[in-house]
Amino acid sequence: MRKYVIIGAQGSGKGTQSLLLARDLDLVHISVGDVFRWHVQNRTKLGAQVRRAMAAGELVGDDLVEGVVRDRLEQHDWNYGFIIDGFPRSRRQAEFFLESYDIDGVIHLDLPDEEVRRRVLARRLCSRCGMDYNLIADRPTEEGRCDVCGGELVAREDDTEEAVAERLRIYREKTAPILELFGRKEYVVTVDARPGADAVQRTLREKLGLPAPR
Repeated sequence: MRKYVIIGAQGSGKGTQSLLLARDLDLVHISVGDVFRWHVQNRTKLGAQVRRAMAAGELVGDDLVEGVVRDRLEQHDWNYGFIIDGFPRSRRQAEFFLESYDIDGVIHLDLPDEEVRRRVLARRLCSRCGMDYNLIADRPTEEGRCDVCGGELVAREDDTEEAVAERLRIYREKTAPILELFGRKEYVVTVDARPGADAVQRTLREKLGLPAPR
């Protein structure tokens, strides 16, 4: 069984790299961001709390995040292991995680701030079905329309210059102590996230001593 944590700023490719790794190794990909977005789209009570934090460019509170992660992992559908992205985002969350789970590695996707801004501000979301697009690498066939359902593509509510700048500030401030904590207790690999997805995947596997992608 393998258990990994993947850390990186928004736009660094955590979701893409997690899915590539999960597919080959039969891991369960757990995206805390996807869980939160489901609650926002379905207008749950938790979703309302998340929406307020996201709109302000703030991180969701530790208690809320820890509860969501604990509930998800208690489902125990990860027979061969998991890779979790979007968590931890604070030292307290990292300490909570280390107390509860033994992990095999922490993947740190490193991306300069200017590239984070470029990628994040190019993201679009279908207002009807929720399909994700990126105008840099994944443009729709018809400008501004979803290829799946024809819905209008819109920027996410929290993808503004101001919100991105605030998230980056918080991310840099919070990530250093998390990596320092993991570095003392776990195996941390730092990977340059600027190349294409396949190149990043090859590099992280080399650093983790895993088989090359199939």
